Amino acid sequence: MKRTFSTELAYVLGIVFVAWGVVLMEKADFGVSMVVAPAYLLYRWLSPAWSFVTFGMAEYCLQAVLLLAMCLLLRRFRVSYLFSFVTAVVYGFVLDAFMLLGAILPAGSVWLRAIYYVLGMLFCAAGVSAMFHTYISPEVYELFVKEVSDRFGANINRFKTGYDCVSCLIGVAMSFLTFGLWHFEGVKWGTILCALVNGYVIGRFSAFYEKHWTFCDRFPWRKYFVPDAATQMSAK
Repeated sequence: MKRTFSTELAYVLGIVFVAWGVVLMEKADFGVSMVVAPAYLLYRWLSPAWSFVTFGMAEYCLQAVLLLAMCLLLRRFRVSYLFSFVTAVVYGFVLDAFMLLGAILPAGSVWLRAIYYVLGMLFCAAGVSAMFHTYISPEVYELFVKEVSDRFGANINRFKTGYDCVSCLIGVAMSFLTFGLWHFEGVKWGTILCALVNGYVIGRFSAFYEKHWTFCDRFPWRKYFVPDAATQMSAK
């Protein structure tokens, strides 16, 4: 018999798991995921000159630019879009807190770094899967893929693949500009491996969650994040 699990708690755990997973992958130094690579390179580029710039700050600043670009591309703005930016800011603060914890982790041997990498990828996949089971707005990355693919009638999986590839190329270009030509920083073999297996691992976590839990709302907040849900409820 499956137990109930709060969709709001899934949102919290999603942010925590993804943030911790990113920190572990950064500590492993085998390459971060393609999605966070541009923000990571922005952080590595700016922080030596401006010490107040953090990884989390780079994340939500870049996502603010992406949100603006999305609104210009779609030629529309919805208040619900702002919730995704709020999620990005919350995630940024959690990420910065975990970066402080990650700084004290030992990372001497290549085997220990490999363990960090594997655990980081698993935490990220578990977190993304948890976010799939909540109605609260995801980060701007996911919102951009969903809204733009819907607007132009593109297959969301293919569009996501293209978006990941563009993020990877941007990360490589930023690495070359910041650290020198043919110097790969942040985007390494671990980035490619993550891209190849991440979708499958996320799917396995989703299957595990759905096998053991039924996701239910604990608070009447869905109508603020999914306007159509309130309309459907009124119609019923």
